[in-house]
Amino acid sequence: MRRSMLFMPGNNAGMLLNADALGADSIILDLEDAVSPKEKDSARILVRNALKFLNYRNCEVIIRINSIDTEFWKHDLNEIIPMKPDMIMVPKVNCAKDVQIVADYIQSVEKMHNIEKPTAIMPLIETAMGVENAFEIAKSCERVKAIFLGGEDLTADLRCKRTKKGDEIFYSRGRMVVAARAANIAVYDTPFTDVKDEAGLKLDSEFAKGLGFTGKAVISPRHVMSVNEVFSPSKEEIEYAYEVMEIIKVAKEQGKGAISLRGKMIDAPIVERARQTIEMSEAMGGEFYG
Repeated sequence: MRRSMLFMPGNNAGMLLNADALGADSIILDLEDAVSPKEKDSARILVRNALKFLNYRNCEVIIRINSIDTEFWKHDLNEIIPMKPDMIMVPKVNCAKDVQIVADYIQSVEKMHNIEKPTAIMPLIETAMGVENAFEIAKSCERVKAIFLGGEDLTADLRCKRTKKGDEIFYSRGRMVVAARAANIAVYDTPFTDVKDEAGLKLDSEFAKGLGFTGKAVISPRHVMSVNEVFSPSKEEIEYAYEVMEIIKVAKEQGKGAISLRGKMIDAPIVERARQTIEMSEAMGGEFYG
């Protein structure tokens, strides 16, 4: 269960050592934008060794490889896949074919190293073409477990200014959520890039949650707690969810077709939201915020 995903430069040894203690549900070790071309080889080896020798118990590990239009991405996978990361993030995905190219190569590396469990893939959608093909990308391969919106590159491709309010990516956000839910996979929102604006981060996170995003990426450890708080059910929400499930159980036992709770009729969507809340609460080990 991911609420927050923290981007970390793949060439920063200090951050790699402390990644497990920063509170994020997932860490994204970045071999792409955070690493200059002349440092690609050393960063790749550093990340490989981190996966090999460091025991990340408290967070999921995602590796952002280089895009398939570079000379680096196969080298990334050759080093990283044998270390069995939780997921590979593929940047600049425009269509289903892009995903399948990476999936096929991952499969060949897994076969070479006798790895039986398929490595999951998270396409990073950050172009107009990618947004328009979001559902096709989400359904492109069984390895795809989530899609991710990259707002900075997307706005450059759209030829518009990236703003804190985010009106310029409203359509793209909605399109991504619909595509992911139709494909029955998770969907993650782009980072809020002003590290010092906690109030803005919270508003942006609440807006993303309201649209239906599963969670949100961050670029600073300072943002992890706020994102976790927004995307976690509150104590009141958890208690209400259990009340819903209990009253539905009673209604079934009594043969009632309709039931109300706190003056509101309990219908199928409310029951489903209650089930999701309880599922998230249990995945968090009973943790709640608020």
